[in-house]
Amino acid sequence: MNKKLFVGSLSWGTTDEALKDAFSAAGTVVSASVIVDRQTGRSKGFGFVEMSTEEEAQAAIDTLNGKEIDGRQIAVSEARPPKEKKW
Repeated sequence: MNKKLFVGSLSWGTTDEALKDAFSAAGTVVSASVIVDRQTGRSKGFGFVEMSTEEEAQAAIDTLNGKEIDGRQIAVSEARPPKEKKW
């Protein structure tokens, strides 16, 4: 079962591909995406990486949390489900 991770403190210049490359050292990356502002197209400084197994996700957290990518020390943790919007 795939496991989704939250990646914070990303550099504004980090791309989806750079994120995928960094996390591939820990295992099989199913998807990697940097979240961007809809209006400006600029990175919001965080993203999500989906690993193929829980073991690979834990390995990614253990090895990459606090490591440097594109000049910034990143924070990696298990992603939480989105909050329900109240309209």
